Amino acid sequence: MNAYERFEQVVVLALGLIIAAIIVMALLQLYRRVVPLLIGGAIDPLDHNVFQSMFGAIFTVLIAMEFKHSIVRAALRRDSIVQVRTVLLIALLALSRKFVILDSAATPASTIAALGFATLVLGFVCWLLRERASRNAA
Repeated sequence: MNAYERFEQVVVLALGLIIAAIIVMALLQLYRRVVPLLIGGAIDPLDHNVFQSMFGAIFTVLIAMEFKHSIVRAALRRDSIVQVRTVLLIALLALSRKFVILDSAATPASTIAALGFATLVLGFVCWLLRERASRNAA
C-alpha cells in the first residue's frame, strides 16, 4: 500500500471505532430505558406510540451497525471507500425508520407522498446498480 492508502485505512479504522462506541452507547441507552419498563409492566409494546418509539430506537441502532459494517468492509480492503449501493441501502433503512415512527394523522399527505417517492427512487436506483453488476459479472 502507498502512503495515501495507509492514511485512508487509519481514518477508516478511527471512524469504525467511533461508530462502534456510538452503537454501544445507543444500545446501552435503549436497554436502560426499555428493559425496566418491560419488566415492571409499565410499558405496553402493543400501544402504537410505544411501538413507534421502541422500533425507531432499534432502527437507529441497526442503521448505525450497517454504516459501521460498510466502513469495516472498506478497512479490510474488500471494497473501495465509497460504495454507492451501501449508501443507498442505508438511506432506505433511514426512510423505513421514518415510516415506522411517522404519525400519519399529524403528517401532511404531501410529506408522506414525498417520502414514498424518495423510497421508490432509491429502490429503483438500487435495482439499476444490481442489474449493472449482474451484466458486468456475466
